[in-house]
Amino acid sequence: METISQRWAKFALGLHYDDIPPEALEEAKRFLLDSVGCALSAVDSKDMQAVFHYIQDLGGKEQATIIGWGRKANMPQTTLMNSLLIRARDYNDIYWEQDPSHPSDIIPAALSTGEFKERSGKEILVGIVLAYELEMRLCQAAIPGVREIGWHHATLTQFVSPVVAGRMLGLNKEKIVAAVGISGSSHFTLGGVVAGHLTNMKNTADPLAVKAGVEAALLADKGYTGPVEVFEGKEGLFEVLDKVKWNKDILLKGLGEKFLITDCGYKAFPTEALTHQPITATLEVMQESHLDPHEVKEVLVETTTRGADILSDPSKYKPTTKETADHSLPYCIAVAIAKGNVLPSDFEEEALHDSFVLSLLNKIKVVANSQIDSLFPKVKRAIVSIKTSKGVYKKQEDLAKGQPKRPLSNEELISKFKANAKRKISSQRMEDIIKATKELENVENIEEYIRLLASDK
Repeated sequence: METISQRWAKFALGLHYDDIPPEALEEAKRFLLDSVGCALSAVDSKDMQAVFHYIQDLGGKEQATIIGWGRKANMPQTTLMNSLLIRARDYNDIYWEQDPSHPSDIIPAALSTGEFKERSGKEILVGIVLAYELEMRLCQAAIPGVREIGWHHATLTQFVSPVVAGRMLGLNKEKIVAAVGISGSSHFTLGGVVAGHLTNMKNTADPLAVKAGVEAALLADKGYTGPVEVFEGKEGLFEVLDKVKWNKDILLKGLGEKFLITDCGYKAFPTEALTHQPITATLEVMQESHLDPHEVKEVLVETTTRGADILSDPSKYKPTTKETADHSLPYCIAVAIAKGNVLPSDFEEEALHDSFVLSLLNKIKVVANSQIDSLFPKVKRAIVSIKTSKGVYKKQEDLAKGQPKRPLSNEELISKFKANAKRKISSQRMEDIIKATKELENVENIEEYIRLLASDK
């Protein structure tokens, strides 16, 4: 009887470009373009500058390219940097069934190793599809989800990133299994990184798990071994995290038959996932009722118990950092009311001191709604009521913009990319990146594509 990691390794090695349906390949390209845009938008941020200088100080072999900078570092460090860049704005993709996750965090595990091995665009697309497939299956497998018992979803990513890196590096089945065992038995992540007062670790936890997968694959390539039964074995994942019910069939059944990447969503706002329905409802109330932001007297936001707890604790009413602000439901709602949208610029240092936005914070009350809890996580409902001198205006929203049932069009996705990339990339270079991404299957060596991602401004 093969173990889960053995089955995953077999699937990874047997998956070919021609096996993947056109709609899944199209989504892989769209998520790649979206991720590149998110990465380019973060290049100048203080935390990303700090990590870049840290990596430069480490030195080492120049094996793969860092997005934006165009400089090279070794594969694990490049993976960390690029994954951090994608994640930094909290603007990349979102998948949330039982556990939330951002599968695009894993794309750099394919890019860095693929660049080093001179893989083709087709092979990179296979790696991206593979990352989404396995990460999303893991996010479905634990009921009610590892996040609900105090673990961060990076705990799941540590099992996926070594498979993606192993495929790109050309490891055999036994070595990919070893890589999963090495990474998957050493990088469990506490949920506290996204609870209470937030730090840089909010965005760093998952990229560290992606980097760990590349390191594990490199170790396995040298003959290093790891637990073969890291999922189902004694004191493995299922036994240790036994407060959730594991549906093991989800991890294996139908592999290669229906690809889950088409079920993943995009973010229309650079904020925590549970803020999206409330933001959407708020914007709709304001626009449909033609409300004047200066006439708003009270705002009531009804959401999940979890959303009310982690997104509206006292620190979220006094956000002083980007990390706290983009996880502050009151701040996000205040911005939506005041400005008619929520953009990356609303989380820059100067924006955090906007007097009108801050004046709205104490007018916003966030409460848990038990009925909404009963629907979660299948339905992520929010109800927003806005009171003015003329009355109370109410909106219920179940679908945030960007989700598969309310998708971003190609035009909207390209607009998002351009808005994110414009500070670092010229207009002509942006068009080159868009075209190259659409035609990635024609790229013979992925380094040709990655060279386009260096800033030309």
